Amino acid sequence: MKGQLLLVDDEKALTDVFAERLQLLGFQVVVANSAASACAQFDQAAPDVVVTDLNMPGQSGIALCEWVVSHHPDTPVIVITAFGSMETAIAAIRAGAYDFVTKPLEVEVLAIALERALRHRLLRHEVKRLRHVVDSMKGFSELVGESPVMHELKELLGRVTASNASVLITGESGTGKEVVARLLHEQGARRDGPFIAQNCAAMPEHLLESELFGHVRGAFTDAKADRPGLLVQANGGTLFLDEIGDMPVALQPKLLRVLEERKVRPVGGTKQIPFDVRLICATHRDLEDAATNGQFRSDLYFRINVIQVPLPRLRARGNDISLLAQYFIDRLAPEAGKQVLGLSPGATERLLSYRWPGNVRELRNAMERAVALTQHEHIVVSDLPERIQADKASPALVMSQDPHELVSLVEVEAQYITRVLQAVAGNRTTAARILGIDRSTLYKKVRQYGIEGVGRDAVEASS
Repeated sequence: MKGQLLLVDDEKALTDVFAERLQLLGFQVVVANSAASACAQFDQAAPDVVVTDLNMPGQSGIALCEWVVSHHPDTPVIVITAFGSMETAIAAIRAGAYDFVTKPLEVEVLAIALERALRHRLLRHEVKRLRHVVDSMKGFSELVGESPVMHELKELLGRVTASNASVLITGESGTGKEVVARLLHEQGARRDGPFIAQNCAAMPEHLLESELFGHVRGAFTDAKADRPGLLVQANGGTLFLDEIGDMPVALQPKLLRVLEERKVRPVGGTKQIPFDVRLICATHRDLEDAATNGQFRSDLYFRINVIQVPLPRLRARGNDISLLAQYFIDRLAPEAGKQVLGLSPGATERLLSYRWPGNVRELRNAMERAVALTQHEHIVVSDLPERIQADKASPALVMSQDPHELVSLVEVEAQYITRVLQAVAGNRTTAARILGIDRSTLYKKVRQYGIEGVGRDAVEASS
């Protein structure tokens, strides 16, 4: 069945005929012959959509529309107006009606309006669900997601915050390494101290050394006054060294010595200054491999890698993509001065099938663009960046000759299961048969990859 419909009209013969024809089209229909009767049986009927005539004895269709909007705001109302009566149609829309159709009533036209209204209702429900999930996240609220890998990450971070040990955050660019570093600081015992961040790839060696250790007046040409380094500035708090893997090799032993001694001597100075910081580092490189190959000092690697926090790729987080997209929409729409409620089913499908090489950062940028360009309450496919619009699902990933394009077997399996579920509109029995596995195995894999949300609502349309 397409949905439950409450059809309200005082002409019983008309409602009986239309109820029969709409049932043949797949709608389940409950009939009421007055507005009062519709209100009385509303809770029992539990309609997904209300269709009402405007001119009825007693309570009018406008009054019924206002009652439904007031008591059941998630239920769209379609009103039936006389041909050419735009004034009554406008009055109905002002009363909160979702749409209107004109007499003489044609069942095919009404069916199209009903399908639009049902889709609108589903979208509203999905937006509310996503907002509820986002709002219910406590503690590490910036880490939006309910996939298994995100639950594991939050559980690990909950244990790491109580420690003062050095942390190495690993993961691809755009996965949110600085966000995690800030959360560790804000949730930890040093939250009242400073949080200072430095990108090690952004400066040449001599400037980075001065930035970290500080300098005294006259140490070099532009050193016109003493300046404390970041290690001293972060005293009592947290120092975050982003892209530690790109730190010049010649500077690495100096940093190691400073970390071991907990004292730093500014460039050009003679006195050592004690400091007390928690060190958090991040890298997108495989530092263990770099240390083995002599591209990164192994002793420094072991010093900073007391606790390692790996961040998952966005494409391995399943339906977290939808949650994150909704999270960004809710934050960006007010800034843009727009009323954007969420994503259309077609846009959701494209986001779930895209590979996200830029991870969360790329998703945020895509949502910022979509919010800026959209002319609708829900972002549609044409609002998305062209690379996402044009992206096809990833059989090519398996055939790629580029090592950077190849992915793990786990990712290939997760992506393929997602595509099969989308193709069969979420029917788990059919998907299991296509995949050649039993339903219990499919349910386990769906939970494992966090793709529970991939189903009927996500594949209804492409716009």
